[in-house]
Amino acid sequence: MTNPWMIDNTHILLRLVCAVLLGGLIGWERERSSHAAGLRTHILVSVGSALIMLLSMYGFVAFVKEPSVRVDPARLATAVISGIGFLGAGTILFTGKSITGLTTAASLWVVAAIGLAVGAGFYFAAILTTLFVFLTLLLLNVVEQRYIRGHHTHVVTVRGRTGSGLLEKVSGFMKEREVRIRKMEVHVKDEGTPSVPGQTSSAAEITMHLTSEKQMDPAEMTHQLLRMEGVYSVAIE
Repeated sequence: MTNPWMIDNTHILLRLVCAVLLGGLIGWERERSSHAAGLRTHILVSVGSALIMLLSMYGFVAFVKEPSVRVDPARLATAVISGIGFLGAGTILFTGKSITGLTTAASLWVVAAIGLAVGAGFYFAAILTTLFVFLTLLLLNVVEQRYIRGHHTHVVTVRGRTGSGLLEKVSGFMKEREVRIRKMEVHVKDEGTPSVPGQTSSAAEITMHLTSEKQMDPAEMTHQLLRMEGVYSVAIE
């Protein structure tokens, strides 16, 4: 291709196929980890970005020689970088205890850049970036989970009767297991007629944000909390 404003169908096919493969590799990693944006989303972003880059570079060749027209091959590419932010924002979720989806949003942004690079013919940079991103998502996640993150967080909601010393029992339960309570909310309401004459009967809802250096088993913790006197409901996130 000696003419910088011309491209044949073979090279168009090559670039689009390359965008599918590179975007699909990163999307496969996100898919296997059950993230909001997976294989199909990453492929579509990569191919779409490559097509827009091809259109920006070669789609307006008929107007290149016009004296009053100034062709800018990077104009549509800048719009992709700005527009991908809206798609990435849709993958970010606030769950009440943490924010999730930031890595997936970043992977979509990088995949868009990879698609643009492929569309422009920068195969080496696109392939190298894809390998770096894939290794970062696949390997560093294991390293982060095992060596960097020093604690695990959970939100536990316990409902029961206050007359049975519910708050003291739950607090002691967490202390025995070396689980730190970072935040606690207690809501008490009257249940009406007391079950035992002469004693007040009220229900309490205790919501705790917990931090533990060890991974907690939600099923086991739920079972043990339900065995406590006065506890009739447990929810763990």
